Amino acid sequence: MTDLTAKAMTTRRRVLGDAHVNRAEAAKTAFDAPFQALITDAAWGHVWSRDTISLRERSMLTIALLAGLGNDHELVMHIRATPNTGATETDVLEALLHVAIYAGVPRANHAIKIAKDTFAAMAEEET
Repeated sequence: MTDLTAKAMTTRRRVLGDAHVNRAEAAKTAFDAPFQALITDAAWGHVWSRDTISLRERSMLTIALLAGLGNDHELVMHIRATPNTGATETDVLEALLHVAIYAGVPRANHAIKIAKDTFAAMAEEET
């Protein structure tokens, strides 16, 4: 494992949590291992591990981009990561309001429903 990959995995675990990363690693096969290595090093090593902005800010940016692009599965994953990044429900709403203006109301409306459902599920899991 390279230094970059080790740093990337530390950040990935910090943001997504050990349980999520352990499931993803267990599901990795020879077929998708090169892709997994690419996104680990690129996303988690080169982008998420930078110290220029906070994890909270990165979380908000990521959520807005995923919502704007309609990447629902990844959106849920990153909303679930907000307790680890420090992004609040209010932060997520603010990001999605930007999505409404800059990427379109239908995308934001759909993302708000996903966020509400995800936050409700997270709250229920805590009880």
